[in-house]
Amino acid sequence: MAKVTVKNLNKYFDNGVHAVKDVTFTAEDKEFIVLVGPSGCGKTTILRMIAGLEEVSSGEIYIGNVLVNNVPPKERDIAMVFQNYALYPHMTVFDNMAFALKMRHIPKEDIKRIVYDAAKLLGIESLLKRKPGQLSGGQRQRVAVGRAIVRNPKVFLFDEPLSNLDAKLRVAMRAEIVKLHHTIGNTMVYVTHDQVEAMTMADRIVVMKDGVIQQIDTPLNIYNNPANMFVAGFIGSPAINMTKGKLIRKESDLYFDSEDYQLKLTPRQAEVLQNYANKDIIMGIRPEDIYDSRFDAMAESPQKFITKVDFVEPLGNEYHVVLTTANNEYTARFDPKDLPKMGQDLSVTFDMAKAHFFDPESEVNLY
Repeated sequence: MAKVTVKNLNKYFDNGVHAVKDVTFTAEDKEFIVLVGPSGCGKTTILRMIAGLEEVSSGEIYIGNVLVNNVPPKERDIAMVFQNYALYPHMTVFDNMAFALKMRHIPKEDIKRIVYDAAKLLGIESLLKRKPGQLSGGQRQRVAVGRAIVRNPKVFLFDEPLSNLDAKLRVAMRAEIVKLHHTIGNTMVYVTHDQVEAMTMADRIVVMKDGVIQQIDTPLNIYNNPANMFVAGFIGSPAINMTKGKLIRKESDLYFDSEDYQLKLTPRQAEVLQNYANKDIIMGIRPEDIYDSRFDAMAESPQKFITKVDFVEPLGNEYHVVLTTANNEYTARFDPKDLPKMGQDLSVTFDMAKAHFFDPESEVNLY
């Protein structure tokens, strides 16, 4: 096993695009780390540079303690699972999984044992005689993972491996890959644009935008303490609500003034943000921290005001409710208790203890 260390990594393409900008992070030994961000943020380019499929413009990549910038891909002791599976259509599942072992001239009996052990681990023993065209998308994905497992690499690299699967199968395969990681314990670097995959699978997440790392942390820390507005908006569904306003002082307290309402900050927030009194600021609050005021017993620091119910979206176990004021719109996540009706006025509670405050220019989280 080995850790992966990326230091000051840059990638320039021939058209002058600076795709990866001074990226530094470490995937520790046996860690499952996920690179997440929108399309074009540089995450797949980083993975391909780690794999040796893309040339490094500047910076260093270490696998273990070995600098691998100029090491050929086949000598890096990595295995990559691609989005499109990349299986040989004319070969059986067994032969697809065994191919890399045959190239290493592993004895036939050892190949048979290794392939069957990997197939059992993935629950595809009954598929070994089939060809890829006879398999479902989920089965093909398992074969692609199995082909990587049999090589017993130091590092697994996953490039959006679940993107071609339907929603239900993606959930199942997420669980399979996480269980696989716990079973075999190899270092894994996983790329996705899906923040749900990142949140549910990662030991740590690397959030990227425009080739730059925005934040590296555990899933819960990123969700609860986003570094900036981009991270706060990208992680979480429905997305965090953002409101422009100003902090105003009333006697010894600070209030967030949106022009539609004024909400009192907690003493701790007021202490941290006292230098922003009478300045513009952006408040963020997640949908689950907005309550119908009739059911706000869970709010730690409740602040109430009146909204209008614009839309109610039933999802069975919960409802997403779009609320409007004169100048703003919010999405709340309500339990299906006594639901409000579209068009009615509704008193809502913001749990200010869970609110985030961002600088309008730098977009940095101030609290």
